[in-house]
Amino acid sequence: MDKKYVPRLKKLYNETIAAELKKEFNYSSSMQIPRLEKISVGVGVGEAIQNKKLLDSAVKEIELITGQHVVKTKARKSIANFKLREGMEIGAKVTLRGEKMWEFIDRLVNVALPRVKDFRGVSPNAFDGHGNYALGITEQIIFPEIDYDKIERVSGLNVVIVTTAQTDEEAFALLKKIGMPFSK
Repeated sequence: MDKKYVPRLKKLYNETIAAELKKEFNYSSSMQIPRLEKISVGVGVGEAIQNKKLLDSAVKEIELITGQHVVKTKARKSIANFKLREGMEIGAKVTLRGEKMWEFIDRLVNVALPRVKDFRGVSPNAFDGHGNYALGITEQIIFPEIDYDKIERVSGLNVVIVTTAQTDEEAFALLKKIGMPFSK
């Protein structure tokens, strides 16, 4: 019995969502069906210029949330008004693919987003014209992995969902069927 684990949402996509999308958009080939390519999660910590501990705690939190190693990002150019020098570490990012990507989107849609205070859905206008969706989360504490008592400070993070969809309508249909709670 060498059964390989398949994430719940990926299984749902393969069994029902892909067939629904193929029928809805009249695709001739199964390769035309939009699917998730990758999810990029990033955080900018501007205060890391004065306090390096804030960046380290942000890195630990993103690693907890995504379950993957994080890359620290550096400033591309110096800005005197912000006391910022080229090469200073001011953020962190991680790119999720495969099983971890499916697990993350499942937790984001079904666990984290419903925990947002006064949540009325995510904006349906955040598509980039090429089928990719950008989502800004204002508090990292909506994820159950984060222990509220151990956080340095409440910070936001950016989530970019990259799909193979050619148009925003196709990407919207894909994310809607996955369970993304779009506002009316």
